[in-house]
Amino acid sequence: MIETPDYIKNLVPYSPGNRFKNEPAVEKKLINLASNENPIGPSPEARDALNRMSVILSRYPDTVSQRLVSRISEKYNLPNNRIICGHGAESLLENIIHSFSGDNSEILTTEGTFIGIYVSAQKLRKKLIVVPLKNYGFDLDAIRAHISKETRIIYIANPNSPTGTFFPKGDFESFMSKVPDNVLVVLDEAYILYAANQEGYFTGLDLDHENLIVLRSFSKSHGLAGLRVGFGYVPEQLISTLYKVKLPFEPNIVAQIAAEYAINDDRFVDQTIALNADMLNLMLKAFDRMSITYVTPTANFVLILFPNKDAASNFCEACQEHGIIVRHVSSFGIDNGVRISTGTESETRYFLEVLEKVYPEVGVEKVE
Repeated sequence: MIETPDYIKNLVPYSPGNRFKNEPAVEKKLINLASNENPIGPSPEARDALNRMSVILSRYPDTVSQRLVSRISEKYNLPNNRIICGHGAESLLENIIHSFSGDNSEILTTEGTFIGIYVSAQKLRKKLIVVPLKNYGFDLDAIRAHISKETRIIYIANPNSPTGTFFPKGDFESFMSKVPDNVLVVLDEAYILYAANQEGYFTGLDLDHENLIVLRSFSKSHGLAGLRVGFGYVPEQLISTLYKVKLPFEPNIVAQIAAEYAINDDRFVDQTIALNADMLNLMLKAFDRMSITYVTPTANFVLILFPNKDAASNFCEACQEHGIIVRHVSSFGIDNGVRISTGTESETRYFLEVLEKVYPEVGVEKVE
């Protein structure tokens, strides 16, 4: 009999936000506001490139994504030899854990952040230390206070998902100054382009610490979620180690070429960010009018808060009956939270119509 280790048995498979539990009892187009996807699709530059590339699908992809790395280097004025690409930031995160933590190592993060860090740590049998959120954001002081001699990796997301909170440059630089040199900090910037107007805005790509890896994704603002492509900006002395554990042919050839063109499609990104800002404004006005409690957003989604887990779950099910998927984030560690992504204007306005109907029906009271 083939046996499965307990740590694998105890894993909970990832549940994507874009699935209905049952077919909704409506004939409207299904609207997914659960997965923080780009509602206007992929970059036109990437789309055009994909239409021309069928003749090369029989070829293996470049193992080091040389053309894409060069485009990233030019775009952000970064040295080529510090950039690595993979099947999304999550793949790179898992490779980082593989590479830089041993059998007795601890990984440190917060509750209520990207679920991938929890899954990867458990799957790879690492001890995960989780500190509480502070005002639904990363408590950098608390994280620093929990660093132990076994700590090897700290995971931080800015902006954070699913809460949408953001911390400024001064706070992060103060934090980094107190992190020991032998502790690797992973700064996940999957949503950073949405936060450019935030006070104290910064990107880790502009920083230079020998114990800092910055992760970026093409899934959100560039509209390539279906292709799974991201990159890491890695200290020069660490990047060769990551190449030892990375699958040799990731990202795939389609993802590489699409990202090459998408990264310089500034017009599309500007359009995406402007639409997101407008739709967030519509949503927040409605939430304020209806006295709905929410966390001030800085990305392409907003987290609304309910008195308890049941109320949050009931709200998601009620939205589903009207053809809308929103994300109950209990699996992220926030039982009373529902994350709602921005959509197109028609999608967002339809969601607000549904909100008016279903929110009073779930029996919620204002969250303090």
